Amino acid sequence: EIQKTLGIDFVPNMYKALAGNPDYLEMTWKKVQMVMGVDGKLGRKTKEIVALTVSIMSGCEYCTSVYNEAVKYAGLDDDALLELYAVIDLYSGLNRLNIGLQTKMDEKPWHGCGGG
Repeated sequence: EIQKTLGIDFVPNMYKALAGNPDYLEMTWKKVQMVMGVDGKLGRKTKEIVALTVSIMSGCEYCTSVYNEAVKYAGLDDDALLELYAVIDLYSGLNRLNIGLQTKMDEKPWHGCGGG
């Protein structure tokens, strides 16, 4: 089922690694399908971008490799990927900076650092 749904001729190592616990594998596959298998309000491309961002921030080489390919398949070219990596770089640094500074929450909400 995994190969057919993904349209590939092999079982990805992530799913092979879960094969020792078939119930957990089944639950994981269903969760992946529930979240990633339907467009919903975000759309597939947005979900793939979020997955890549989380993978990079988590330091998962396997997932980063998978989702680098997924976002390319979803239509991001090298320039768009570089822009995404720049956003990840910027906000990972700003997050660490604000954690270190223990920056207090603003009294009023605002809409991001970029303006406009």
